[in-house]
Amino acid sequence: MNQFFPRSLFGQTLLVLLAGLIVSHAAGSWIYTADREQAVRAVGGFATAQRIANLTRLVEDMPREARQRIVAALSDQSFRVSLAAQPTAVQAVNDDVPAARAIRDFLVDQLSLGPARQPRVSASAAEGPPFGPGRMMGHGPMMRGFGAFAGFRDLQVSIPLADGSWLSFATALPAGGPAFSAQFLLSMGIMALIIVAVSVWAVRRVTAPLASLATAAERLGQDVNAPPLPETGTTETRQAARAFNDMQMRLRRLIENRTRLLAAISHDLRTPLTLLRLRAETVENAQERDKMLGTITEMDSLIGATLQFAREESASEPRRPTDLASLLQSAVDEMSDAGLPVRMESAEPVVYECQPAALKRAVRNLLDNAVKYGKAGTARIRRASRAIEICVDDEGPGIPPSELARVLEPFYRVEESRSRETGGVGLGLAIAQSIVQAHGGVLTLSNRETGGLRAMITLPLSGKPQSTAG
Repeated sequence: MNQFFPRSLFGQTLLVLLAGLIVSHAAGSWIYTADREQAVRAVGGFATAQRIANLTRLVEDMPREARQRIVAALSDQSFRVSLAAQPTAVQAVNDDVPAARAIRDFLVDQLSLGPARQPRVSASAAEGPPFGPGRMMGHGPMMRGFGAFAGFRDLQVSIPLADGSWLSFATALPAGGPAFSAQFLLSMGIMALIIVAVSVWAVRRVTAPLASLATAAERLGQDVNAPPLPETGTTETRQAARAFNDMQMRLRRLIENRTRLLAAISHDLRTPLTLLRLRAETVENAQERDKMLGTITEMDSLIGATLQFAREESASEPRRPTDLASLLQSAVDEMSDAGLPVRMESAEPVVYECQPAALKRAVRNLLDNAVKYGKAGTARIRRASRAIEICVDDEGPGIPPSELARVLEPFYRVEESRSRETGGVGLGLAIAQSIVQAHGGVLTLSNRETGGLRAMITLPLSGKPQSTAG
């Protein structure tokens, strides 16, 4: 059932609104048609009673020898009239049908009949009046007093005349037409289309700012220097946009302050390191001097890598369409020219809007990591159905599964010692991941079945961030 239920706020709001409108529309239509049928029956019943009273006065005013001709002329297939010495087989009053009592009382009043000349009225009840006789939903001034005449289907009336004869009537209200006529259905359809169109417009207008806010949040996750969100719409929407822009400004200031702080620390630390280097060079013991200079060099590299990591996170390189296959080949060629064992499999051009310098830095870090810890690196790129995949495979021993997620953390390395033989301080993969995430992508590490480690960059073609995975 849930698979047919819309997942978006727009879809759910529109569904709830339309469901309520449909239910209220259907209930209103049913009430209208039921009330209309009752009103038609009430008017028909009153008209029938009035006609019987008028015809009775007409026949009674005629000479006795002309009455039969008048009665024959008045009778037809739907309204039968007869004049006889005895009444037809009609009950005195059918108390089960309120319309019978109402018609009898009406005739007594209209014809001024005394107690000795009471009419006989028999009526069969109409089928299932929705609101009961005289209980119509719409009781306007024109319908006041008509409701009691609505509750019969077949009617028989016998009225005693002054000369002792009986004038009898037999009729029936015609069956009601279809509950929903073609015009009614057409008008309801037009109204439904108008309501649906207005509902879609209204719901879209209300939910559109939320979609803009979600897009701005995704854009902020990729670029902290993205343009601010327009503060338009309803009061609540403007407040949300203003709070979002304030948050973005605070994040930008936080990153800028951290970068300046790291730069200041780097500068302040390098000054005493330079003094230590000068003093270490004066040490006469060559073995001790080399150890001290090596330690100082490692500390200087650590400071430089830390500052570079902070700068990479706060970089705001403009994006432009770039052939990623050429970019990857360029990084491989540069490292190959330097004598490093890297290569790239042939690939078709893949154009993607990115920060080319930053993305090249991420690829170079992955290739450098493959050479240092996996003997050699092989790069490949392909366009999948919804993403671009860049893979870098090495020929090393791989990484324990429990360490795959942790090696992406800053300053973390699988080997316990940060030896100068392999180099690095554990920031290469962290920088690469930061760059990939800024493009809305994901960097994942996995051990290949044939041996070695695979680092895969997945960049979404839609430009939306992917869910991170270890």
